[in-house]
Amino acid sequence: MSQQAGKTIRKEIFIEADPEIVFPYFTQSKKLLSWLGIEATADPKPGGIYRVVVIPSHIEVGEFVEVDPPNRVVYTYGHENDPDMPPGSTRVEITLTPEGSGTRVRVVHSQLPEGREHYDIGWTHYLERLQIAAAGGDPGRDPWLDSPPG
Repeated sequence: MSQQAGKTIRKEIFIEADPEIVFPYFTQSKKLLSWLGIEATADPKPGGIYRVVVIPSHIEVGEFVEVDPPNRVVYTYGHENDPDMPPGSTRVEITLTPEGSGTRVRVVHSQLPEGREHYDIGWTHYLERLQIAAAGGDPGRDPWLDSPPG
């Protein structure tokens, strides 16, 4: 993989569920909404739309680049109404690896513009919610809906 301009955030989390269970939480609108956002459109095929209203002021938009169930998902990512990070301007790579009784999820979010270091906090917050949802639990209402960070 060639080196791209911009910042890169790397995150990892272990989920007590097989990759076949975890994978749809990145590709199916209903499953996305169990841990991320209030509205989602996902067409998980190369060129298909990825759009999630995380909170009303934060709308993620991009397209799927690679969909390899249950191992890997890659999509572009940006924001509606953000000229510094427009739709599709960054890249998210998610790798799911079987590990013991569950799955190791690795996220690499690259090509982030300067000043977007807070995405580290966001990925931590939402991956913790995913960890609960994909293991069969209920992460509850996202507290950031009522009190967004920053």
